[in-house]
Amino acid sequence: MIVEYHPGKVNVVADALSKKSGTIRLLFAQSKLGDSDLRMVAEEIGKGLKSNYHIKAYGILLGEGRICVPNTLELKQAILEEPHSSTYAMHLGSTKMYRTLKKSYWWSSMKREIAEYVDRCLLCQ
Repeated sequence: MIVEYHPGKVNVVADALSKKSGTIRLLFAQSKLGDSDLRMVAEEIGKGLKSNYHIKAYGILLGEGRICVPNTLELKQAILEEPHSSTYAMHLGSTKMYRTLKKSYWWSSMKREIAEYVDRCLLCQ
């Protein structure tokens, strides 16, 4: 294994999915084609109708710089579990978790689903 150093700002901007676990990447790859709303947005991007959205490598749809998450329960649960259940999680509540996740992700009803997830956490009570 070779580790190469890249000076300056070469390594500053990383794709949000590249930092995540293999489970999230796998679930994302499997579910992105099943969401009709995201497919419709992708078609509109192809026609030039959506200027604040674009498609990155592997078909990842970005809206205003955030990953648009397909409407898949398993994928959303994996995204919610990673920051909330990690070794260093402090269980600061739904508002803090929402602020953290909204920097990288977007999905319909995201704030409500995060609040429901945190409400089910016994440590956050």
